[in-house]
Amino acid sequence: MSFLNHLSKLPWLLLLFCVAASPRGVVAEAAPPPDVIPDQYIVVFHDHVPNSRAAAQDVARRHGLSLLHVYEHALKGFAAKIPGAALSALARDPRVQFISEDRVVVAYQQALPTGVNRINAELRTNTGAGVNVAVLDTGIDLSHPDLQANILGGKNCSTGKSYNDGNGHGTHVAGIIAALNNDIGVVGVAPGALLWAVRVLNNAGMGSWSSVICGIDFVDSKAPARGGSITVANMSLGGSGTDDGNCGLTNNDALHRAICRAVGDGVTFVVAAGNSGADLRGFVPAAYNEVIAVTALGDSDGTPCGTGGPTSYSADDTFASFSNFATLPEDGSRVIAAPGVSIYSTYKGGGYATLSGTSMASPHVAGAAALYIATHTGASPATVRDALRTAGEPPDVNFLSECLSGGVSHTDPSGLHPEPVARADSL
Repeated sequence: MSFLNHLSKLPWLLLLFCVAASPRGVVAEAAPPPDVIPDQYIVVFHDHVPNSRAAAQDVARRHGLSLLHVYEHALKGFAAKIPGAALSALARDPRVQFISEDRVVVAYQQALPTGVNRINAELRTNTGAGVNVAVLDTGIDLSHPDLQANILGGKNCSTGKSYNDGNGHGTHVAGIIAALNNDIGVVGVAPGALLWAVRVLNNAGMGSWSSVICGIDFVDSKAPARGGSITVANMSLGGSGTDDGNCGLTNNDALHRAICRAVGDGVTFVVAAGNSGADLRGFVPAAYNEVIAVTALGDSDGTPCGTGGPTSYSADDTFASFSNFATLPEDGSRVIAAPGVSIYSTYKGGGYATLSGTSMASPHVAGAAALYIATHTGASPATVRDALRTAGEPPDVNFLSECLSGGVSHTDPSGLHPEPVARADSL
């Protein structure tokens, strides 16, 4: 297959799966059209290249390239501005395994309320203390009073001079995971967890594959297998694409390759399923077999049993209409649902906001993963995934028959929620 044919098979875009509130309510926006960044590429070296930084600098000198990022952990390679005339010669370099187009990453907004109560993560003695969780997003508000004490460090793979959040999305996600239990604002699922602010998107909520891979490379550099400590990574973003079943080597998917490497090094990736109301097998990274994909549950009252009023996107305790879903058995075996409608959490500028989307569902599960790892040190990503699904509220039934006495019994619903709903009761 030719180099250009390889490029034509790449996933076209990454999006943050969140939706913004308006005075008249929340409306899901259509996905933007494909947007390739002109003359910008991700070059992946073969694993046998001993020093990817030296190799990248050598290639840059030989071809007169301007390096954007150098990858040394999740990938060996680099991102650069590469004129079209240089592509063929670069592809023939024996160190180069494949070349990916770089593409735009965009943040959407849509609406939500907190789900910590719904998954029973409140008032627990296990707070996820000491577990390191990376938030690959727009950064985190570094001075937010509900987050500051839990932020351990970070990396800026986007614009700006720090990993501070100028958009708000990343701060909202971080609060769902680990807002402090400090009698102000909100409390997160795992208020004792430590946060890493990995800024892969700019203040407009936009970025590129190369910036996201830079974030994954940073996370992998601190993975347990490398003597580090980041064991959970939340990615509330995604876009069109598929799993080639070969960690990106068949369809030259550098993003997939990076995630596979980091998962192999012990990092559990929790990702948003997407807000298109479609099968998640057409969206990455949710389609990748190595990640936990999170769909959105509509919950209006923070409790099970379906006794609350309707949400903007569903009846209480049922599947949110905007959420992507799984139909393939291999996808269904790694999907978990979590609250994703009207979630109240931290926001930029020391504030708070209500947002909806699978972007908000995903960090509920990332927080639950931190709770599990806090009491199961060294658990593999596959073990974490299976434990969270086992501990969850079973598909289309209520958890442990808690709704059979009083309220409404949903033991035989019509599509309540087709996958387990995250619960922290026994983690």
